[in-house]
Amino acid sequence: MASSSISEKRFLILKSSDGDECELEKSVAMESITIKNMVEDDVATNFFPLPNVDTETLFKVIEYLEKHAEFLGSNEEEIKNFEEKFVCSSFKSLFEIVLAAKYLEIKTLHELCTQGITERIKNKSPTDIREIFDNITCDFTTEKEEAIQKEFAWAFELGDTDGFINSSTRVVGVVILSVVLHLFVAFMARYLFRI
Repeated sequence: MASSSISEKRFLILKSSDGDECELEKSVAMESITIKNMVEDDVATNFFPLPNVDTETLFKVIEYLEKHAEFLGSNEEEIKNFEEKFVCSSFKSLFEIVLAAKYLEIKTLHELCTQGITERIKNKSPTDIREIFDNITCDFTTEKEEAIQKEFAWAFELGDTDGFINSSTRVVGVVILSVVLHLFVAFMARYLFRI
């Protein structure tokens, strides 16, 4: 009996963009909508090249998927502890995992890592955020900064009717939005064109 249950387990081979191959149980790999669609559409039987995922990132994705399969039915505390440790990776690693999760369509992993990034940049100064995102330099001229202040005047207004958001929070929010948009364009250019 034991041998029949072992033989029923089917493994898929995932090949990273670096050419490394990793085995992952099919039921675990099917958490990826991309892989699930490939299996269902008979695009591949058990070998899946992942040209947008490097080996290090693939290992992290597999770790996440296996732990979540292992924790299935476990208490929330175990899952929370794992996820807290998981998002303590470097920013570069988290960015790569976000891109891989998006490519592989693993919504829970994507949300976990984007939330982890958000939590780590929350309440940081624009200068700190620029350093986190590969030392982005502020290329705004004084005139451009003034134009932003005029365009987003609501963010620089003092006072708030419900007292929930103060003006400094709004200013940081606008600056973060500007930096993140700038970063996103730069990061995607680097990633897509390997600059």
